[in-house]
Amino acid sequence: MTSPEHVLVVGGGAAGTATAILLAGAGVSVDLVEASPEIGASGSGITLQGNALRVFRDLGVLDDVLAAGYAFDEVGLRTPDGGVLAVIPDARTGGPDLPATVGMPRGEMARLLAVRAAEVGVKVRTGVRLEGVTEAGEVACSDGTRDTYDLVVGADGLNSVVRAAIGIDTRPEPLGMGIWRVFTTRPASITRTDLTYGGAAYIAGYCPTGDDSIYAYLVEDAADRTGLSPDEQLATMRELAGHYGGPWTEIRERMTDPSRVNYTWFTHHLVDGPWHRGRVVLAGDAAHSCPPTLAQGAAMALEDAAVLVEELLGGDDLDAALTAYTTRRRERAGTVVAGSVQLARWLLDHEPPPQAGGAADVPGLMARTSALLAQRP
Repeated sequence: MTSPEHVLVVGGGAAGTATAILLAGAGVSVDLVEASPEIGASGSGITLQGNALRVFRDLGVLDDVLAAGYAFDEVGLRTPDGGVLAVIPDARTGGPDLPATVGMPRGEMARLLAVRAAEVGVKVRTGVRLEGVTEAGEVACSDGTRDTYDLVVGADGLNSVVRAAIGIDTRPEPLGMGIWRVFTTRPASITRTDLTYGGAAYIAGYCPTGDDSIYAYLVEDAADRTGLSPDEQLATMRELAGHYGGPWTEIRERMTDPSRVNYTWFTHHLVDGPWHRGRVVLAGDAAHSCPPTLAQGAAMALEDAAVLVEELLGGDDLDAALTAYTTRRRERAGTVVAGSVQLARWLLDHEPPPQAGGAADVPGLMARTSALLAQRP
């Protein structure tokens, strides 16, 4: 068996749609099922660094991503009152011909990938849940379909049904931090990501996502916010935002729509051991996740897709290809997970990271990670 001929991808996020696009583009018959009624129907904004853009180019959607998003090549550091501490050139991890960073609406990224998937012949079924899967590739779905596939790719997110079904008991673990996000209109003064470490929150930041949009975020101690109404969520985030000056003053004024506010906890996990069982393999957040401190979640998912398909199409044995995929990806993704967690814990504990250089080495942590990401996955 040189490569699978009939593949099911479970999950319509970045890892799932990218895997489907690359396989279908190589002539593989691909079905994709997504539990939500519509791919890309929700979400705020997303920060995409150069290594993510590099994969988008391979997927054939780079021009669309650049047109839909907002590109920039530097990051600012501010004090809580809004003063600028530094403006730093950002690493071009995708290469010199790509922007360092692009911000865009998360839903628009998902929509562009879904459109591309349809163009290359992926058969997409939304509103369909996986109800059962075996290591032999036998699948049952909520729409009544039953089939056997050469390969099933579990790209169904943090709480992966596929991961549980194949007996991998790894679960995301909370880090003790929660993040408020809001999607709103862009003040003209915001042309890059600015970060404030400290003040009323651990992190206050924002990212332009288009000519007239941004997403902004505030990181606090993890709290149970499930009892808050949408209006109460908005009021809570506005109150926290009120402790910051500079562009935050205008951002706060534009925070008026409760439906554009969401709150989640920082979590992390990494599947230790093989990422596959028989003909079933994990990708993206099903295999690993990191807090957004290094803005690499989607990029790691996209890289998973690229490496998985490269191994599948280049090998002559399925098990060997899936083993090689895990070997290549676990070290790289694990380094990013560890770095993201390390930075989050430093912020949480107000203590130096456990490495030479202490707190002063946080820029070194970011520089080393950037150097790693500039390499091909």
